[in-house]
Amino acid sequence: MLPTMRRHGITLAVFALIAVGTVVVVNLLTADRIAEQTKQQQKILLNQVLPSNLYNNDPLKECVMVTDPALLGSAVPHKAYLARLDGKPVALAIESTAPNGYSGAIQLMVGATLSGESLGVRVLEHHETPGLGDKIDLRISDWILSFKDKVLHDDNDPRWAVRKDGGMFDQFTGATITPRAVVGGVKNTLIYVRHHGQALFTQQPDCGE
Repeated sequence: MLPTMRRHGITLAVFALIAVGTVVVVNLLTADRIAEQTKQQQKILLNQVLPSNLYNNDPLKECVMVTDPALLGSAVPHKAYLARLDGKPVALAIESTAPNGYSGAIQLMVGATLSGESLGVRVLEHHETPGLGDKIDLRISDWILSFKDKVLHDDNDPRWAVRKDGGMFDQFTGATITPRAVVGGVKNTLIYVRHHGQALFTQQPDCGE
């Protein structure tokens, strides 16, 4: 009886080791593929807010963490991807938060020159009302494209508001809070870039990517 039980135990242990080994191998094989897919998705997003003809470095490899609750909308660190042309700083893509959306915080990615020109904006995450506030999502409407090539002339530029508030950006029918939050969030991000963007290029990459 004991030898038989011992054989069964050894057999089960071998099968267990094979199963664990298979899982480890599969994870190793798929981890690189998942990482590459994630990197490609990040590149696609960056190209939407940073025209590729403006730079010739790899912003994904020059990523720094930044924190400014007042201008970037949250005490949580945000990522800033630095774009250089022949080694010279030209622009960056920076994550920020519009904290006062109708249904909570709205996460943004803003591409900008160091002088305060918006090169493009995308919404990374939101919880706005379907059919109303969700028009900030490019899959729903092209409203977010209105930020492309808009310049912030100074910190108090009155044009950076929705039309209802005297600015140059359309609001949505029945939903002013959401676009107002996004416009304010982008404006504050550009203010941050105007004042701090150049200094970011002296930092060592620290996003852990």
